[in-house]
Amino acid sequence: MAYTGEIRLAVDIGGTFTDAALEVSEQQYTAKTLTTHDSPERGIITVFQQALEAASLSPQDVSLIIYGTTLATNLLIERKGAPMALLTTEGFRDSIEIRNESRYDQYDLSIDLPKPLVSRALRFPVSERMNAHGNIMLPLDEKGIESLVPTLMSEEVQSIAVGYLHSYANGVHEQRTREILLANLPNVEITLSSEVSPELREYERISTACANAYVLPLMSLHLRNLEKVLKEADFQCPLFLMLSGGGITTMETALRYPIRLVESGPSGGAIFASHIARELRLSDVVSYDMGGTTAKICMIDDFEPQTARTFEVARVYRFMKGSGIPLRIPVIEMVEIGAGGGSLAHVDTMGRIAVGPHSSGSDPGPACYGLGGNKPAVTDADVVLGRIDPNNFAGGTMQLNRDNAVQALKREVGDPLNLNDTLSALGVSEMVDENMANAARMHAIESGKEIEARTLIAFGGAAPLHAVRMAEKLKIDQVVIPPDAGVGSAIGFLRAPVAYEVIRSLYQRLSSIDTSGVNTVLEEMRKEAFAVVECGAGGKPLVETRTAYMRYVGQGHEVGVEIPVQVTDKMLGEDAAQKLMEGFEREYLRLYERSIPNLDVEVLTWVLLVSTERDLLYKPAEEPEVYEPQVMGKRVLMDTETGQFITAKVYDRTILKPGAQMQGPAVLLEKDTATVVSVRFQATVHSFGYIILTRREEE
Repeated sequence: MAYTGEIRLAVDIGGTFTDAALEVSEQQYTAKTLTTHDSPERGIITVFQQALEAASLSPQDVSLIIYGTTLATNLLIERKGAPMALLTTEGFRDSIEIRNESRYDQYDLSIDLPKPLVSRALRFPVSERMNAHGNIMLPLDEKGIESLVPTLMSEEVQSIAVGYLHSYANGVHEQRTREILLANLPNVEITLSSEVSPELREYERISTACANAYVLPLMSLHLRNLEKVLKEADFQCPLFLMLSGGGITTMETALRYPIRLVESGPSGGAIFASHIARELRLSDVVSYDMGGTTAKICMIDDFEPQTARTFEVARVYRFMKGSGIPLRIPVIEMVEIGAGGGSLAHVDTMGRIAVGPHSSGSDPGPACYGLGGNKPAVTDADVVLGRIDPNNFAGGTMQLNRDNAVQALKREVGDPLNLNDTLSALGVSEMVDENMANAARMHAIESGKEIEARTLIAFGGAAPLHAVRMAEKLKIDQVVIPPDAGVGSAIGFLRAPVAYEVIRSLYQRLSSIDTSGVNTVLEEMRKEAFAVVECGAGGKPLVETRTAYMRYVGQGHEVGVEIPVQVTDKMLGEDAAQKLMEGFEREYLRLYERSIPNLDVEVLTWVLLVSTERDLLYKPAEEPEVYEPQVMGKRVLMDTETGQFITAKVYDRTILKPGAQMQGPAVLLEKDTATVVSVRFQATVHSFGYIILTRREEE
């Protein structure tokens, strides 16, 4: 088959499944396989072959590959990174362990804090000192660094983080340290805090540098191996990586800062949802991505996902903010909980059904997979409740064992609580749905937003099974299920722009702002960002966004304000202080419903984002003629409101045309997932192919 134009291929490695999406002109092909944890590259080649075979294409036809992975996150969570050391300013050796002295649970007297990624024996003090303005107070002790080399060699250190006090203001000491280390240890990876996170706040900056150094050797090995495997499979196109902030970047950047890949998979899902919101003109959306291991919730306003500059990984208590390792990197802000199809259920010490955070993963998987798993997972409950047909799972490529699911639920849930098979499965399902709904409520409250009036966009292999129940709990009236929902994150990679974000801390008070100094820093940031993005832009137009993080003098946290200046000007003008103050007060008023008069405002950090321009052309949505489609069968399905089994009509989504309307209860089958429609909702196929679920008016 002959195609013209760009042919792009995306792959997302998750905890349970590896998903691929192939885009050829206006056609799309998808594939899914179990993740091969021992060799992730093997699973990638498998799904690529499946997608290419479906399109009758060969590897040489592919123009571009985009890759997102949770490997960096897993290395941090499982503490399987490389042996590393930290060089830091003398007197501050233990700041990485002292943290910021905050307690995420003030009433827990035996609170557990995450252990530093680098042990105290491998944290080395260096004589040097820089002040907050970037002026050298004490020269760098170069001889002292050289004297550390024998110890670093004997400890077989593979990676070194360098984090000196106030290096964000002047990184010359860190740069010189790298030169000395590489001259003596040429095969050791070096991470500078002044490059990976050039921001105020010593603990978070050095923590980010340590995390980057910890994952750098193994991520570099993995990415290089992937390049090699792709070439051996005859792929001749460039490879790009998905970033946590929602853009894609070059291999070179990913190899320098692999820590920016930690949330690459979930960020693809948020981009996917924002693209759908733009197509459907939905300004207030909550995206709901439920896969095999986790569920992710993200707020999307005016077609753009909510973003942040901080992120926590490897939390001691998964749901407790402040209990993890802080990373100061650009991320799409979302809440992530251990509530996926593979999340395991059990009865806790208080006699309650608990689900997650542990997951069965792809090996051995839920009990119904028949691969050796004997613990009940959410997927097992869905099988018992009739949401999943054991004979038609994953497009018929996997045969599930319902008896295994029943026995696992009975052993772990039913017998301890004296519940029958049905109630055990319903209890597991209701618990996981309530966990997700509660996480969404809390995320909305913390963001200062309401959730009831939003549209829920659900994707991921398990989300369409649970989306309606989630909407019922959140009092949401409309749900959107896109085509190929099971591989939503991979499709999101294809919608992401090539982008790069540069951050600098430069303290300014608006009452005495140095516009010339700020413009100099912004121009340096601009050059750095453009140099990265232009390599992969392919001649596409570039757009630039600049943000100042500001606060009232004396406060501890900042508010992000887009710098009110035309991109074509590239410079702050004489009215910069006034414009910044107006922007800050508007945003502060929106968040806190008040402002503080006659108080000066300070800027701590400047952020500049350069990305390829997104295609904002809208296809007109036609009004299709409503019709009742053909039923392919019937299925017994649990009604969660009554706890009774009811008969649901079953439809084949792949043959439904725009205008098809189905009343719940119903199940809409497709290759990678199934959409469950409760008796309180109806489903309509939109002209773009989306399933729009709307709450039925009470009779």
